Amino acid sequence: MVNILTIQAFSDNYIWLIKDSQSTHCILVDPGEAAPVLQLLENQQLIVDAILLTHHHKDHTGGVKALLDAQPQDIKLYSKNMLFPQCELVHEGDTLHFFDGRYSLQVTEVPGHTLDHIAFYNDDALFCGDTLFSAGCGRVFEGTHEQMYDSVSRLAALPEHTKVYCAHEYTQANLSFALQVEPKNEALLAYTREASKKRQQGIPTIPTSIGQEKAINPFLRCEEAVVINRMQNILAQPISSHLECFKALRTYKDNF
Repeated sequence: MVNILTIQAFSDNYIWLIKDSQSTHCILVDPGEAAPVLQLLENQQLIVDAILLTHHHKDHTGGVKALLDAQPQDIKLYSKNMLFPQCELVHEGDTLHFFDGRYSLQVTEVPGHTLDHIAFYNDDALFCGDTLFSAGCGRVFEGTHEQMYDSVSRLAALPEHTKVYCAHEYTQANLSFALQVEPKNEALLAYTREASKKRQQGIPTIPTSIGQEKAINPFLRCEEAVVINRMQNILAQPISSHLECFKALRTYKDNF
C-alpha cells in the first residue's frame, strides 16, 4: 500500500517519506531540512499531501516553510501545537486518512522529551520522533520522567511486529550504554553485531521493531530483575519501582 523512504538530514537525522504505491503522492514526517527532501521530490516527481510533525524542535521542523513554499498545491500540516499558521491541531485518539482513504495513521500523545510530543502509528508502523530510539529513548527536556516512562511504556504495548521509525541514527551509541546495563543479554549482543555491520556498510539501523526493542532496549526493560539489580549495583542504593528504575537509567544515560 505504501513505501517508506529514508531521507538523511544533518549528521544523524532521519526524515520519513511515506509514498503511496498507487500514485505519486506522499506524506513527510519531521522534515527538519528542506534540501534533501526537495531533491528526492524532484527526482521522483512526487507531490506532498501532508507533513506530520512530532514536536517543535528545529531539527524536525526547520524545512517546513521551504517545502510549503515549493509546492503550489495545498499541503496539510499536522501537529499538536500551532507551530505554523497552517497547522491543523491533532490530539490523542485522532485518526488521519490519506491517499483517498487507503492509508491511515492514529495520533497518540507521548510527552516527556517535549510537552507537545506526539506519535503517529497504525498496525504496521510507528513514527515516534524523539520519544523512542533503537536501544534508547529521548532525553527528558520539558516533561517529567513519569511522563516519559508512561509514553515509552504505551509505545511498547503496540504489536511486536510494528516497525519503529524514529528520527535519529543514535543506535550504536545507545547500544554502548545498553551493554553497560545488560552485558550478558544475548539478544543485545547479537543486535549490536548486526547494527555495527549495517553502519559499516552505510545502511541505516532504522526501522527497528517493537519486538526487537523489548528484547534489547533497557528503557523498555525496567521490569526485568536483571536491569533493576544492575542499576541498584551501579547506584549503590535500592530501587523500589519500575519508574524508579527508569529514572535511574535515564539519569545515568544523561551522564554516560
